[in-house]
Amino acid sequence: MAEPGAVRTVLLAGGEGRRMGPLGAGRLKPLVPYGGACRLIDFSLANARASGMEEVLLLSQYEERRLMDDLHRVWNRDAGFRVHFGPYDSAYRASGGALPGELPERTWQAERGTADALIRKAEYVFGGDAEQVLVLHADHVYRFDYGPLIAEHRASGAALTVAYQQIERRWVHLFGMVRFDHDGRLTEFVEKPADPTSDLVFAAFCVFDATVLRRYLEKLDGTDWQHDISRDVIPAMLAAGEHIRGHRVAGHWEDIGTVERYHRAHLMLAAAGPRAGLPVGRMPWTVRPDVRRGWVADAPGVVASVVPADLVNDGRVEHSVLFPGVRIGAGARVRRSVLLPGATVPPGHDIDSAVVLEDGHIQQLPDTAAATEGIHT
Repeated sequence: MAEPGAVRTVLLAGGEGRRMGPLGAGRLKPLVPYGGACRLIDFSLANARASGMEEVLLLSQYEERRLMDDLHRVWNRDAGFRVHFGPYDSAYRASGGALPGELPERTWQAERGTADALIRKAEYVFGGDAEQVLVLHADHVYRFDYGPLIAEHRASGAALTVAYQQIERRWVHLFGMVRFDHDGRLTEFVEKPADPTSDLVFAAFCVFDATVLRRYLEKLDGTDWQHDISRDVIPAMLAAGEHIRGHRVAGHWEDIGTVERYHRAHLMLAAAGPRAGLPVGRMPWTVRPDVRRGWVADAPGVVASVVPADLVNDGRVEHSVLFPGVRIGAGARVRRSVLLPGATVPPGHDIDSAVVLEDGHIQQLPDTAAATEGIHT
């Protein structure tokens, strides 16, 4: 899969979206629509392609056939970049532009965490001559060039380089906290600390020396561990004195772990418009890419909202984010909300602080008075 000396890029995408409520019901979390433009998983894939990666290895488990079919249709159409499906990839390659009728039977045990995903498909992760493994996740919103991270990692001779970002300390307990010494070496890594002592957090992507990563996975496998990269692998490497460095992530980075964070992130996008940390114009357009969309400050029926060119609006939209295919009925009012592709708001309805699903189901969220607090850009 990789050229000699190249980086093996792997994308962890096993989420079920259980913390997303109705938004995640019957939907894979990586495919949750975002920003009026794309799905959550598309950010990491777009970043990899823009960074010059030719291939990304998908590591999935939950309803993986649905996910692979979707990614094959969306991302494997053009030459120069593709998503590799590990043990299923030959079936997709043989199908050409179509979807395969059958897939090979799953013969390996179910993965129980992010580290399990790597070790169970070790032949695809570590096969060939790749010297580094770049690990990405499928539920983070950011645009980033991985090239400088990889170059810095190689130049330092580190066993691992973790991406990190500075945020308000009151939110650090939601993430993996990191600390570094004056030489830039990692000295502390605590997953979701109860009492944070740093305002730096792991940005959930990193690059490992491939040989070192495999050694630690094989050492941990079969022990009483949590099968997790952040809770097991990185702490084990740190405790053993491995050379681990940090690479700062500048600009917008958002972890979409719950529907509340999903909603707040959209409110910030609507409020800031083109000044947002990641405006809609910088997002990958994978949802109806043929439809123009953008932020509208003030126009008939629309105030401070991201709207598509095909919007049918006979009501009023304020401080919201709308996907293509949305229809607003006569006299209806939509405020501080996210409307998914094809959602319809009946005439006269008043919707505030909600996510409106494709079938019109309204997922109500708490009062938004403090909803924009804690969103870091």
